[in-house]
Amino acid sequence: MNYYISDLHLFHEASIRFDNRPFGSLEEMHEAVVSRWNNKVNNGDTVYILGDMSMRGKKEDLISLVATLKGKKILVKGNHDDVSDYRYKQLFYDICDYREIHDSYGGKNYDLVLCHYPIFSWKGMNRGTILLYGHTHNSAEDVYFQKCLAGMEENDCRHVGDKPIQAYNVCCMKPWIDYEPRSLKEIIENYQNIK
Repeated sequence: MNYYISDLHLFHEASIRFDNRPFGSLEEMHEAVVSRWNNKVNNGDTVYILGDMSMRGKKEDLISLVATLKGKKILVKGNHDDVSDYRYKQLFYDICDYREIHDSYGGKNYDLVLCHYPIFSWKGMNRGTILLYGHTHNSAEDVYFQKCLAGMEENDCRHVGDKPIQAYNVCCMKPWIDYEPRSLKEIIENYQNIK
């Protein structure tokens, strides 16, 4: 099974206040993240972390915490990811800036573009390729990005026969993610139920 999540910002105390996260301390946030992650993910699963796993990659505590997270972890680097510490780097199956993959659910196959940053125009977007991204948290920037994509749909900026544009923010604080790695099915269905 593939799972997706971004912007955990482990060991970044200001993220609790900045994102209005429902935790009283970093310890409480870390405990919730580890518990939700490990109750869901098996070691045979792959978790794509779309950036900003933490603020730094050199702290002993961070290395210890990330080592406890189950699954094959693939880090799509964000602006806060420091992977210069070899010990930290070894906790990930792969580290990249951008990834194109395939996933499926409900008997259908999907092409995905994975990037930390929202992309205004991505490969295959008019053919049904789904963009999963992070970075923008619960910001006005994310609202504007989604409005731009909706405007493209509404103003016939696409060609006849093009498929609907799909881009999902997988930041951990989004209600359809709720601090837990999510499958593509969960992301799409939870997003549609909340919106």
